[in-house]
Parts: sequence; structure tokens; C-alpha cells
Amino acid sequence: MQKTYISLVILLAFALAISCKQNKNTETPPPPETDTIAEEVPTKDTTYRISLLFAGDLMQHEDQFKFALKDDGSYDYSECFQYVKHEIESADIAVANFETTLAGPPYHGYPNFCSPDKFLVDCMAAGFDIMLTANNHTCDRRQAGLERTIRVMDSVGIQHLGTYLDTASFEQNHPLLVEKNGFRIAMLNYTYAINGAKVHSPNIVNRIDTAKISIDIKKAKSMEPDAIIAFMHWGIEYMLEPDISQKKLADWLFNKGVTHIIGSHPHIVEPIEIRTDSITGEKHILAYSLGNFISNSTRQGTYCGMTIRLNLEKDSTVRISNCDYSLYFVTHPPINGHKQFRIYPTTVPDSLLNFHEAYRKHITLDTIRPFLIEKNKGIFEREIEFSANE
Repeated sequence: MQKTYISLVILLAFALAISCKQNKNTETPPPPETDTIAEEVPTKDTTYRISLLFAGDLMQHEDQFKFALKDDGSYDYSECFQYVKHEIESADIAVANFETTLAGPPYHGYPNFCSPDKFLVDCMAAGFDIMLTANNHTCDRRQAGLERTIRVMDSVGIQHLGTYLDTASFEQNHPLLVEKNGFRIAMLNYTYAINGAKVHSPNIVNRIDTAKISIDIKKAKSMEPDAIIAFMHWGIEYMLEPDISQKKLADWLFNKGVTHIIGSHPHIVEPIEIRTDSITGEKHILAYSLGNFISNSTRQGTYCGMTIRLNLEKDSTVRISNCDYSLYFVTHPPINGHKQFRIYPTTVPDSLLNFHEAYRKHITLDTIRPFLIEKNKGIFEREIEFSANE
């Protein structure tokens, strides 16, 4: 018994001596074991990558929601996007101009747009992540329409910018800072007009005002973003060429520190430029108008639109790794017999199209494509592969 007790004392003393030695040689004890996986710590050699996709106007004329109406009273727009969904979803961030309101029934087309909430939900299901709301139709259903549109977007969890319930919401959400894949991207959105409507207090609609935009750009810079993107609703409807005011404003925005500019409003495509800073070598994209992405517009060229894909890389610097555009056209259900308006890439085979669909396709290929090839600067088309299985 006494021998056992002495042995225990010796063992305890030996263990204590080892413990003291370890504590003396280690300033900080090892952290306790956990079940969490440690986040990868970026190094100076880390390269971040992000892809952004920009689409034109998401519009809803009366025939569009009539054809989306189902027998049970619900709405379904999924067929509209079935041949372009894979392209939208493949981008890390997809942005479009939401040129209608969600004011609730009764729904209405031009000139006072109001669409079913399901249109927004199906746009999200197609892959869109951010909606631009500063455009000339944002007040089509006055204060109630503006506010309900914002609340519906908030309720379904999609990010948006351009219109705000009040000053507090504006200060908190504009510029919109998007953080993804190691990037910080500040987004700004403005419109040239609101069709003569009045903005009722406390609502805010971002209007094109250089004094105001200058303040917003300064705030955006304070966020230390990797890029500042300005979405401008500007120009003259149905004009293939940008007007002098667009050109001057674009120059001003770049001089103030905006990195890239994406335009909308003309409902028809306008040229794209890739500009290179003569001092820094930094490249900037300027897209004057992406045209309509989906609508029931029938005027020549308004059923043709495009998307732009912008790929960025970042290590010690931020740069464009690739930038290109893709062309699309929209078909009309009463003519083609389909249940819904459809957006097609230009690679859809003629064998799958009837005469009227093929006509729209070849207007895009024979008129819009040569125009862009001639007028664009530093950017080229990327044809989207068509899949009948989408």
C-alpha cells in the first residue's frame, strides 16, 4: 500500500515537471479543438475572379401578362427565359433594368406599366440577382406603386437600387455595395426623367443630376471598392447612335472616378466602347444601351437586345480579364403559336423557327450585328450556344 502511494507521488511529480517545461517553452497554449474548418487566408499570390452579366430592359406590355395567365389564375413566365437561363445563371452577378412596377392588380401595359409579382419571381428564377429601378416608368403607378415595388423586391430577397422609400433607406443602400468572390463593387443607378410624374415625400428616385451624382461617387469611393459601376437610364428612344448628352455625361462620369457605365432606355441597342486610360492602362467599359431584353415592342430593332459579360480579376491590381456581348431576339406568341414570349439566342436553328420568328432572327443578324461590328470599339460578340433541352 505504501509502495503504491509512493509510486503515484513520483508519477504525479514527473507529469507536473513536464507540464511546467511545456508552459515555459510555449507563450500561447494551442487553441481548443473545434469542428469548424478554418477559412483560407489569402496570400499575396491569390487571384480573385468574378463574372458579371448585364441585361437590358425587362418590360411587360399587356399581351405579355395575358399570355402568362394560367387557367387557375396564376402567372408563369418561365418559358420566356428557358433558352437564356443557363447564360444568366452562369454569371456570379446578373443585373437588369426592371422597367415596370409591381403595384398590384389591375395590371397594365404601356403607358402606365404594372405587372404581376410573378414576373419578378420568374426573373429571379432565371438567374437575375440585382434589379435597377431608376427609370422613366418607375412612378407609373405613383407613390403606392413605387413603394409596393420596393416592398415586393425586399420580400423576395432580391437586391435593387435606384428608388427608395425614404432618406434613411437611401443613405443605407445607395451606393449599393456588392461583396462577392473577394470583390467589393459599388453600384449607382440614375434616370433622366420619370415621365412628368411627381415623387412624393419621403420617397426618393435617383435623377441624373451631376451635383448629386458627384456626392454619390465620393461616397462610393469611401467604400474602397474594386470597381464603381454606373447604370444610366438616358438617351433618345429608338436611336441607334448615342446623342451628345450621353457622350458628355459618360466622359464626366469617367473623369469623376466611375469604372464602368451601362446604359438603358432607348429600347434598341447602341454601341459599346472599351476605353483604355492613357496613364494607368486601366480599361473601362461604356455600353450606351443594351436594348430590350424582353418586351412586346414591335418597332424595328426593339425586339433585338444584348447582354454584356464582364469578367474581372484581382490580385495586386483589378483588371478586366475578358468582356464580350451576346445578341438575342424575342418572339411573339400570337404569330408563332407558343404559349409565351420567348427570348432566343441568335444560334437557334432556323429549322425550329417559323417564318415570322426567322424574320426577327435575321433582322438581328443582318442589321444589328453589322452595325455593332462597325461601331463598337475594343469588344466582340460571343455567340451563346443554343440548347433545345433547356
